[in-house]
Amino acid sequence: MLDTTHRIPGLVLHSHTFALPLSYANPGQTIQVFAREVVAPGKVDANLPYLVYFQGGPGSGAPRPVDGGGWIGRALQDYRVLLLDQRGTGRSTPITAQTLAGLGDAQVQADYLMHFRADNIVRDAEAIRQQLIGDQPWSILGQSYGGFCAMHYLSAAPQGLKQVLITGGIPSLTRPADDVYRATYRRVVDKNRLYYQRYPDDVGRVRQIVDHLLQNAVRLPSGGDLTAQRFLQLGLQLGMSGGFEALHYLLEEAFISGADGQTLLNWNFLFHLEQMQNFDTNPIYTLLHEACYTQGTASQWSAQRLLAEFPEFALDATGPVLFTGEMVYPWMLDAYAQLRSLKEAALILAATEAWPQLYDVEQLKRNTVPVAAAVYYDDMYVHREFSEETAALVPNMKLWMTNEYEHNGLRADGGAVLGRLLALVRSEV
Repeated sequence: MLDTTHRIPGLVLHSHTFALPLSYANPGQTIQVFAREVVAPGKVDANLPYLVYFQGGPGSGAPRPVDGGGWIGRALQDYRVLLLDQRGTGRSTPITAQTLAGLGDAQVQADYLMHFRADNIVRDAEAIRQQLIGDQPWSILGQSYGGFCAMHYLSAAPQGLKQVLITGGIPSLTRPADDVYRATYRRVVDKNRLYYQRYPDDVGRVRQIVDHLLQNAVRLPSGGDLTAQRFLQLGLQLGMSGGFEALHYLLEEAFISGADGQTLLNWNFLFHLEQMQNFDTNPIYTLLHEACYTQGTASQWSAQRLLAEFPEFALDATGPVLFTGEMVYPWMLDAYAQLRSLKEAALILAATEAWPQLYDVEQLKRNTVPVAAAVYYDDMYVHREFSEETAALVPNMKLWMTNEYEHNGLRADGGAVLGRLLALVRSEV
């Protein structure tokens, strides 16, 4: 259903809303899934193929374009772009503490949330494809978790795909969550080392902040609690281009002196820290992050269990205090205000083994769809070696291995990154 059309300089935007089943196995209850179609002015009526974008996350809506730059600008030279708000995000029927509260008890909430992984995201895309272009295949671009969705798409519905582009998002097909988080912790240790090499004065500053938080209860502007562990989740920035600087400049303004000379955490610091942590606004990330890797097993809070294997992350370690990365922990369900009411559902999800298989390895071994993927050599979030393992199993996949970009290369230099992948998938390089 075409809802509205808007024009902004350099772009024409069409809004689509689709009523789709919550469960494709048991159709009945429906949800809305929103997609924004973007086309270059002067090409609105042109017979252009689609490029469908799958956002990273999980739990994040698609980009909201404001101009014709970046990767979207490059894509519009050849495609009409479909920016999919994956189910539960953006203008699709949202997953928030408010919406889940109206569903029922924690078990009902957990059962509902199990429909919001990559398998159903891809089913939504297939239903949308058939409504928009029938049996014609289309091309897709997956960033980070969007690449996980792309790999499931190749596994479950390759007939719907013409070409697949992936940036920083080739998952392991079979490894359990524990393998993923062990590898992640090692990479985060390396990023911490590099960060403190660049900003050695922050060793003492971070220790001072952590000690303050261990000795004082600090409430954030939105009502959440700033614990030492929550503060250290700012390490999520360390895997991004410009992330070292974003973190350092934030820490520079951590403390102020009160009227009586007492050292206080700066309210401005607390406010800006919150803007760098979107767990409250994107609860799917916390609730389903470890479920990205579970296939017939329970995650049982993998990152929390494995933390004991890495004593360098202990708050009383003799060396510098280390930031954590993208890992999620059960204590978050107390520290983040919007996650507190979801605690019981999260505990149920972490304990369940009823997660379907995400990848048909035998189907992927027979792949004929052209795939081009950027694999970032120093990626902190998606383990390079695991990506290479997968690529070795899947024919017709070409890798561009680079250390020129961090995990957010598509955002940092999107035109160049997408242009390289298009050339690769078209055998132009």
